[in-house]
Parts: sequence; C-alpha cells; structure tokens
Amino acid sequence: MAEDDGAVRSVLRAFDLLAFFTERRRTWAVKDLTAASGLAKTTVLRLIATCEQRGLLWTRPDGRVTVGPGMLRWAQLANTAWQLPEPVRQVLRELAREYGETVNLYVRGTEVLVCVAQQEGSRAIRHVGRVGDELPLGCGAAGRVLAGADGPAVSHGEPEPGASSVATPVADADGRLLAALAVTGPTTRFTAEAVAKFGAGVTDASRRISRIGFGVRPD
Repeated sequence: MAEDDGAVRSVLRAFDLLAFFTERRRTWAVKDLTAASGLAKTTVLRLIATCEQRGLLWTRPDGRVTVGPGMLRWAQLANTAWQLPEPVRQVLRELAREYGETVNLYVRGTEVLVCVAQQEGSRAIRHVGRVGDELPLGCGAAGRVLAGADGPAVSHGEPEPGASSVATPVADADGRLLAALAVTGPTTRFTAEAVAKFGAGVTDASRRISRIGFGVRPD
C-alpha cells in the first residue's frame, strides 16, 4: 500500500511540475524550478528525466527546461475533443457582442474549474484570460455555479481585485449540471442595473446552449 501511495505521489508531483510551465513562462532553469516547487533538487531532476522520456519536457542545449514535443499530440487531441459546435460558439459571440464583455464557458475538474471556451468582449478595457486557465473551485461566479450554487451567481473581486462576473449553469439533456457560462469584466461596469441585465442575458444564453448540447466528442 505504501508503494502505491509513493507512486501516486510521484505522479502528482510530475503534474505539479508541468503546471509551472505557462505562456508567461515557457522555460525554467533547474534551480528556479527547484525553488518554485519546494522539492529537493534530486527529486526535480528525477521528475524532469521521467517527463523527458515521454516527451512531456525537453532540456534545451543551454540547460533550460521547456515543454516537450510530446505535448503537441496531447494539445491537438484536447483541441479536437473539446471543439464546441458552431451553434454554441455563435451563442457566445452574440452574448459578447450584446454586452461588450468577455464571455467564458467553464467546466468542473476535481478541485478546479477550467475555461474551455472564450469570446473576448469589444471594450478596450476588458477581462483577459485564456482557454485552459484553471481557477479554484468556488472562485468567481462560475466557480460558485460549478460548486453547486443556483444561478445566476454574482462575484466581485474574484479571481482578482477589480474583476466581476455573472454566471449561470448549463445543463445536459437530463438536467445535470454540465458547465457554467459567465460574463466577466471590470467591477466598475458591473452596477446593480448591469448585473440584473447580464443575469437575464446569460440565463437565456445558457438555456440555448443546454438545448444545443456540447461535450467531449465521441469516437
């Protein structure tokens, strides 16, 4: 049993290490990765070597570590599996066009919510995020919806100060919670009047997406 626990811990550590690689920081020196992870250098080197064997990480000639070419396969697979139907994308575009704010669609992981689609708003000052971004479960309006709160949910100052959002649930054909649709933007524009308007619009859009349906594509 202890051996199994150790194997699971090693897998989790490898995933945590991979999570340090982002669009903002694509490469790491081993010493910096060691400091950021809080792990022993020998452990970090072992995890890097294991990930390199599967193409998930790659050590450049200058010694810096970056994501490996094996990630291309996984990225393409995820992009294909989570490609939304065009009618759903049209709903997101219409909602963003109507309110000028950024529209995000989130699904729930075990302990996080993940953005699977985004339509940027037209305002010069707007919420900026990326598809694939993760937030703690319960964070923001979408996080509250995915944690079980009835929509429309409203949040101010999450996931960062100055950001507000309104979100409603998206259900599958059997009425089960599938995703959360959120409109997000600067708090200064999310007045009580605006929030009421956003709530009505997002609720209608969520119902439309529920009727259309979406999810991981079958084989």
